[in-house]
Amino acid sequence: MGRRDYEDDPDAPAANSLVPAPTVVVVDGTGRILLQRRTDNGQWALPGGKMELGESLPHCAVRETREETGLEVELVGIVGTYSNPGHVFAYDDGEVRQEFSVCFLAHPVAGELAVSDESTDVQWFGADEVDTLPMVASTRKRVPGMHECRPQTRQQCNA
Repeated sequence: MGRRDYEDDPDAPAANSLVPAPTVVVVDGTGRILLQRRTDNGQWALPGGKMELGESLPHCAVRETREETGLEVELVGIVGTYSNPGHVFAYDDGEVRQEFSVCFLAHPVAGELAVSDESTDVQWFGADEVDTLPMVASTRKRVPGMHECRPQTRQQCNA
């Protein structure tokens, strides 16, 4: 299924859904950032996705990261919240989702990098490399925010 992102675009279709969807900035011990190349738009993106009934937003962030990248992560903070009503994602099936995301900061704790049915590539990138990658503007906004993250205890992040 394809996806098109619209941010503050007067030609964007009207939203018809609002779905909690965390994203995760995973940073390794050398400061590299984990990104995946999405199958639905060909752009590089942070791991993340739609929260399911019966799970918390932090649990969803950990699950989506594992499913999309092969890595288990520990959440260590919050990069920011993103809920711009002018930012929508239009899917081929007719859903037009208004952005509602909490972006977490995490460190890898186990696993091996692996692609999923949602990605064609998963790689680590230095902060200087990220600027040259094709990605939607909303993803690019989250990466600098990781340096301003307010660290929290594991219990607070997983509540």
